[in-house]
Amino acid sequence: MRRLCFSLFVTGSFCALSLTSSPGAEQDKSVTRFVFTNADGRVESAKVITSYTGKSLFPFSTVHSKLFSQLDPKLLRAATIADERANAHSRSRCWRYVKEALLASGAVSSYPKTEYARQAGDELVSSFGFTRLSVRDPYQAPVGSVLVYGSGRSAGHVEIRTARGFVSDFR
Repeated sequence: MRRLCFSLFVTGSFCALSLTSSPGAEQDKSVTRFVFTNADGRVESAKVITSYTGKSLFPFSTVHSKLFSQLDPKLLRAATIADERANAHSRSRCWRYVKEALLASGAVSSYPKTEYARQAGDELVSSFGFTRLSVRDPYQAPVGSVLVYGSGRSAGHVEIRTARGFVSDFR
């Protein structure tokens, strides 16, 4: 005998009704869409996922492996450290967090002395041997690049390019 269970899911702004078989009964593998009614009363559907490969923590494929072999491993490590230490929201301490990540990874030999983020580029070039890149689009910068923004009277902003985006004192 086949027993059916009805389940009602209410989450946020939508409601869904699910029909499932009891553990002893076989489930129909041919179902490809899950149908539900949203909060507005419209019937919608979503694809049923039958397998999941998992999210890659390192989204670059083997095509990019040649590129990564040319990057400085200390700067790659600085990007990883900064990402691990970042907060969900800004603490207005971007240059401090980037300095600590660079120092912890060994990318710089001593703690940078400048106070403002806008001064970071000049200090990294003159004191630590960094080079300026001719890249204008920050998304084209290689992983581990230190990006510096601002001039004039503002404190500026500094961040490190990571495999997933950019990070400073926050993600």
